[in-house]
Amino acid sequence: MSPPETDIDSEAGVGRERARLRWRCRRGMKELDLVLLRYLEQDYDAASPADRAAFARILDLQDPELFGYLVGRAVPTDDTLRHVLARIRHDR
Repeated sequence: MSPPETDIDSEAGVGRERARLRWRCRRGMKELDLVLLRYLEQDYDAASPADRAAFARILDLQDPELFGYLVGRAVPTDDTLRHVLARIRHDR
């Protein structure tokens, strides 16, 4: 049986998750770095679990595809992705 999780353990886990996401926000295009990091810092903590999962999926996208979504050249078919991308665009 494992020991119960403490607040310190929870905080450390959140810190590790945020560090991983911050690293994944680093892109080949500085413009993408800026908008993704801004969303992470300003909106991620208040986001729903579905929106957080969508953000992680957004970070899996290739730069050209992501850039196309952010500038409106393309529209993702997934509603949750569309919602989070609209939020990221709004925060620019």
